[in-house]
Amino acid sequence: MDFAGMNYLAILAAAVVAFAFGAAYYGVLGKPWMKAARIDPDKMQMSPMPFITSFIGELIMAWVLAGVIGHLGAGQVTLWNGIVSGAFIWLGFMATTIAVNHRYQGFGWDLTLIDAGHWLGVALLMGAVIGWFGV
Repeated sequence: MDFAGMNYLAILAAAVVAFAFGAAYYGVLGKPWMKAARIDPDKMQMSPMPFITSFIGELIMAWVLAGVIGHLGAGQVTLWNGIVSGAFIWLGFMATTIAVNHRYQGFGWDLTLIDAGHWLGVALLMGAVIGWFGV
C-alpha cells in the first residue's frame, strides 16, 4: 500500500477555511436554520463552547480527510482528488448521518438540507485545500 503522507499546515488551513465557511453560511441562513431547528432566537444564550467544539471537530475532520486522500498514494494528493474525496465522504457519511438523525429527531427536510449543504461545503473546501497544498 502506498501512503503519500499528510501536510499538517494543509490540515490547519482546511479547518480554518471550513470554520470561516460555516460562519458565513449560517450568517446567511441563520434565520431559516433557527426556524427549521425550532430555536427561539429570543431565548438563545450564546456561549463560546459550540464554536470551540466546531473548530476542534473540523480540525479532526481535516486530519481524517487528509489521511483518506493520502491513501490514494504518492502523486495523488491533488486539488481534484481532494474535491472528489470530500464529495464521497460527504455523501457516504455526513449527508446520510444528518438525514437519519433528523428523521429520528422529528425535524423536517428543510433543516436537513440546510445542515447537509453546510457540510457539503465544508467537505469540498477541506478536500480542495488539502489537495491544493499537497504533501
